Amino acid sequence: EVQLVESGGGLVQSGGSLRLSCAASGFTFDEYAIGWFRQAPGKEREGISCIIASTGSTHYADSGKDRFTISIDNAKNTVNLQMDSLKPEDTAVYYCAADSHGRYWHSPRCLPYEYDYWGQGTQVTISS
Repeated sequence: EVQLVESGGGLVQSGGSLRLSCAASGFTFDEYAIGWFRQAPGKEREGISCIIASTGSTHYADSGKDRFTISIDNAKNTVNLQMDSLKPEDTAVYYCAADSHGRYWHSPRCLPYEYDYWGQGTQVTISS
């Protein structure tokens, strides 16, 4: 059974940093694409950063480019999202997701409908 468990959310001040982690189990890491998404109240879920595990190829949305960094820890089967220079508009529930077709992609796809498996989410709140 595929399971994804996010952790690391919390409340920080504007300009601060957070490191989110997604612990994955039940599948072979290298065969999947993994993505971080977020959803703010009243808004659609959006892709923030995605990675093809086998190649390390990454994609960043404009909202996170130059501030967020996605990485894989193969030894721990986790995908991390380092978030720096956080802004109040980054406030949202952050989700980790995985897709089993990711190994066939030429480049990472970061659209929610592409992903099969989802974690429960972790709240990130940035105060001004």
